[in-house]
Amino acid sequence: MMKELTTNSHLFGGNAPFVEELYELYLADPSAVDAQWRGYFDQLQQTQAGERDIPRAPIEESFRQLAKQPHRPAVAVDEAATRKQVDLLRMISAYRIMGSRAANLDPLQRMDKAPLPALEPKTYGFSNSDMASSLGTNIDSMPRATVGEVVGFLKQTYTGNIGLEYMHVTNAEERAWCMDFFESRRSTPNFSRDQKLRILKQVTAAETLEQYLHKKYVGQKRFSLEGGDSMIPAMDYLVQAAGTAGVQEIVIGMAHRGRLNMLVNILGKQPRDLFGEFEGRYSTQLPSGDVKYHMGFSSDIPTAGGPVHLTLAFNPSHLEIVNPVVEGSTRARQHRRKDLTGDQVMPVLIHGDSAFIGLGTNQGTFNLSQTRGYGTGGTVHLVINNQVGFTTSDVRDNRSTLFCTDIAKMVEAPIFHVNGDDPEAVCLVTEAALAYRQKFHKDVVIDLVCYRKHGHNEADDPFVTQPMMYKKIAAHPGPRKKYVERLVNEGVVSEADANAMIDAYRAALDRGEHVEQTTLTDYKRSYAVDWSKYMGTHWRHPVTTAVGQADLQRLAEKFTSYPENFKLRSTVEKELKDRLEMAKGNLPVNWGTAEHFAYATLLTEGYPVRISGEDSGRGTFSHRHAVLHDQNREKWDQGTYIPLQNLSDNQAHFLVIDSILNEEAVLAFEYGYSSSAPDELVIWEAQFGDFANGAQVVIDQFITSGETKWGRLSGLTMMLPHGYDGQGPEHSSARVERYLQLCAEHNVQVLMPSESAQMFHALRRQMVRPYRKPLIIIMSKKLLRYKDSMSPLEHFTSGEFRTVIADNGEADAKKVKRVLCCSGQVYYDLLNGRRERDIKDIAIVRIEQLYPFPTEELQAELAKYPNAREIMWVQEEPKNQGAWYQIRHRLEGVLAPKQTLSFAGRPSSASPAVGYMSKHNAQLKAFVDEAMTL
Repeated sequence: MMKELTTNSHLFGGNAPFVEELYELYLADPSAVDAQWRGYFDQLQQTQAGERDIPRAPIEESFRQLAKQPHRPAVAVDEAATRKQVDLLRMISAYRIMGSRAANLDPLQRMDKAPLPALEPKTYGFSNSDMASSLGTNIDSMPRATVGEVVGFLKQTYTGNIGLEYMHVTNAEERAWCMDFFESRRSTPNFSRDQKLRILKQVTAAETLEQYLHKKYVGQKRFSLEGGDSMIPAMDYLVQAAGTAGVQEIVIGMAHRGRLNMLVNILGKQPRDLFGEFEGRYSTQLPSGDVKYHMGFSSDIPTAGGPVHLTLAFNPSHLEIVNPVVEGSTRARQHRRKDLTGDQVMPVLIHGDSAFIGLGTNQGTFNLSQTRGYGTGGTVHLVINNQVGFTTSDVRDNRSTLFCTDIAKMVEAPIFHVNGDDPEAVCLVTEAALAYRQKFHKDVVIDLVCYRKHGHNEADDPFVTQPMMYKKIAAHPGPRKKYVERLVNEGVVSEADANAMIDAYRAALDRGEHVEQTTLTDYKRSYAVDWSKYMGTHWRHPVTTAVGQADLQRLAEKFTSYPENFKLRSTVEKELKDRLEMAKGNLPVNWGTAEHFAYATLLTEGYPVRISGEDSGRGTFSHRHAVLHDQNREKWDQGTYIPLQNLSDNQAHFLVIDSILNEEAVLAFEYGYSSSAPDELVIWEAQFGDFANGAQVVIDQFITSGETKWGRLSGLTMMLPHGYDGQGPEHSSARVERYLQLCAEHNVQVLMPSESAQMFHALRRQMVRPYRKPLIIIMSKKLLRYKDSMSPLEHFTSGEFRTVIADNGEADAKKVKRVLCCSGQVYYDLLNGRRERDIKDIAIVRIEQLYPFPTEELQAELAKYPNAREIMWVQEEPKNQGAWYQIRHRLEGVLAPKQTLSFAGRPSSASPAVGYMSKHNAQLKAFVDEAMTL
């Protein structure tokens, strides 16, 4: 029945988006919509513009205006026909949004699927008699179809072995791309016979290796991949397709599960080498080494597009912490290649289901993904979703979301769920993930829904806590057998030929060889890094870090310049003017200028510099001002200027970036970056020193132990603000004791500089010396503006970093009875205390390098005081913190006969510092009095 419809009918309000979709159909093909609607849209075209190809915005505005005028008549249409058209679009949209909830994803078929009315045709008023009705659709491959055809299409595309989530992506082009990729294929693979045989060989290799190891090395941990076997054909497909797409390097991060399989079947590690590790025959020159399922590997794999270099990052037991390390390493490799888009170097992260959503590292890593200083052109994430997480867990306790992949929605990454028992579907979503990443340079997630055949490790009994699940697993034939049955039915392979693949693979394993994987053993990579020059060097390696005054002055003129009509804050303008005077020798050089001297000289000598942290551009304490801000312009690309990027036409690259508010992910990123860029000064600056507590796992498991475990060198520099100024617990201590506790085998360097020139020489020494060890600088906040700590220009034009600084000469060496040894800003408290008391028989010696401990230099300094009977260590930290207990044995080692060692400092405390200024001052006075009283 025809009637006048008004804007308060079913056409508007909540259904307005579907009317807009009808309009989209009309734009694509006017014949796809009913004649009444075609007439209505023709009328709108004439009203809004004179041409068909008009933007959507005017039409959408017309709908909004109609909604505001409830008594204005719209167009005469058949209400029932229109309702069916709109409801069909609603059903299509529902499948696109929620189809993944009804997809056949679980190989074990354990969970009863809750009914989803939103996916039922009857919810939209469609009866059996409506199935033959022909309506317009917004499906590209079938612009007009019967309701029954549409339902069949939707079920095949969205509720088969692939479940799709992409409608949360707000970018219309990306959303349309995902829709087109899967809808044009109906989420159904169409591989050739050769491709299917390759997939079968890969899934055979995955299963056979695990079963071989299970029988040969009974009870030994290997964190089996069985149940998730389709990971191997997925990775093989990804590598081959990536090579064809022009990718030249892939950096991979993954935890334990399936790692040995990945090493052998994807990266090409020789099985005999793996067996040697199981049997304890593997020899290493590393001081400690690591277990086999933590080890990294690299190789060059041939593809149709050329060789692809694969790197599997070394990984500790802290699961996902390797992820930002991989991103940092990827960024460094991209920078080396000048790969600005990430087309040549791609990161791949393989996750566990519980770890993916459960560990905050991933939130931080996702948050980095589209930022200027940390983006890598998109990451392909592959989740090995064994649906149990860890042995004793229950999915109800693992997360508060429907899918373990929901965390990826924070960056609007499309998510492709897939049944792990269908390796072809797994390869199809892998193809989609790679294509999406290469086109849009954003993250994308594959959720490989599978199971875990054994417990957490092979000695674990999962039946204790997961009895029903493991009864299902015990009865499951495995992904390979199911795939063989499918290919036999298709006539692709015979049962005998499929079994012959197993026999061939096992025979190769018996010989300790590969049957399939090919690696290029003599391929020379253009962008490989030569680490050999950093091997076996010593921290005392002599270098020249001083720079001539003419060069410093020339560079200062550059880094104090800025464009015309660029309005600076008055305080910044004064700072730049002062810096120029410092370079002329007219003012002592402050710490911000000392840093600039170091960076500018390194940059012009060919060393790139990268600085990141939560306030690194300005400097947390407003001392650096490496990024200048125009006070009259707000846009970043117009309103900022970075002088250190404008020193010369052939200078090295300089980047200073304010990081996200996450220490763990950012520090791990910078470690990964430094481990792939030995020629670059990479600095991470904590906003306050003890904020590094949030990144302790990175410090423990990578920075301080990466070399002894894996032979991985890193020149990462950490700047940690430190110093007791009465500002409370969290803004005082960088926890010096923690770093010193981790010192051994010359693994890191720990400095507490007390003069600005020391910072200059330390930063330059870190690069010009052929020695790559992490550098931890415990940096005083107070000294940044403390005039006595500012150095004269001659300390920059001559000299070097002094590991020990002698007394300033105010003490009479022959009369000295006590030598105070200290580090950092407390030196000035002691110096002022001595001056106030006019003491001549107490000397003050600064130990600027706490590790490696400068034993020889300190012995030489103490020898100047033959009558000193007491060496006293003085620190501002509580006695149970700071350096005291970590270097006491080293101080005892330099005592002369009959000398004693004593301590002065704050009393032991459970907190790093007091929160009341009066108590702070009382403690400071007490230990200075103690140090000055003989």
